[in-house]
Amino acid sequence: MNIIITGASGTVGTAVLANRSETANYRLYDRKEHPELETIIGDISDYESVSQAFAGQDAVVHLAADPKVDAEFNSVLQNNIIGAYNCLEACREHEVTTAVLASSNHVVGMYEKEHAPELYEVDYDLLLDHTTPVRPDSFYGTSKVFLEALGRYYVENYEYPKRVYALRIGSVRKQPYDHPYGDAEKGVDEGIWGRDSDAYKREVKRMKATWQSRKDVAALVACCLRDKSVTFDIFYGVSDNSARWFDLSHAKNIIGYVPEASADDWNMPP
Repeated sequence: MNIIITGASGTVGTAVLANRSETANYRLYDRKEHPELETIIGDISDYESVSQAFAGQDAVVHLAADPKVDAEFNSVLQNNIIGAYNCLEACREHEVTTAVLASSNHVVGMYEKEHAPELYEVDYDLLLDHTTPVRPDSFYGTSKVFLEALGRYYVENYEYPKRVYALRIGSVRKQPYDHPYGDAEKGVDEGIWGRDSDAYKREVKRMKATWQSRKDVAALVACCLRDKSVTFDIFYGVSDNSARWFDLSHAKNIIGYVPEASADDWNMPP
């Protein structure tokens, strides 16, 4: 299988590549060079560049976007909205069969704003699944709603792509913060708070619910690339955390996603 990864040098892209299949051929597309692998340098908002990169590919893992939740609208428009269109239009033009799209938990982020911080407790009664009405919390979250809707539009109205997977990814972090204490420890390292602070404890509680390990996010993407049953579907991307408010049963039942990691196994930072 020939697979193009847009945004290949980002947090999720590097996780996917670190756990890549030896039987697939990968083409990297990004604004900057990957530290180890050959990369096609391009801008996801430039259709000509995107189209050329997609030629001859069987699948795309579309990760390129402005990842900041507080991103301004103009950046979201260029990178996330126009970028989403360019990706799916290139799939249609070049007959790319499978599109794995990086959506976000922020498409339902207003549920968290409404229910936090009680939501972070293990026994809090809220579970969001793929049928839950969207409630984006930002321009960023709204752009991911658009991405999901556009993916469904393309798969239901054009011959290609044949399959679209929208992944509502939780909290994936780069090393050395790939653990449930990652955001809290980063705050300590940057001098924002101390380990005994309420802010530190809140960050730990949230990450113990939303964390997805780098290995698990790569496994979720791999499940989508292997699958042949889905036309369009939405799956949440978190590890097997007891405090999560995102459903995992749908991903387990439909595409066989079985996360290896759990925040429950951590009671202190590494």
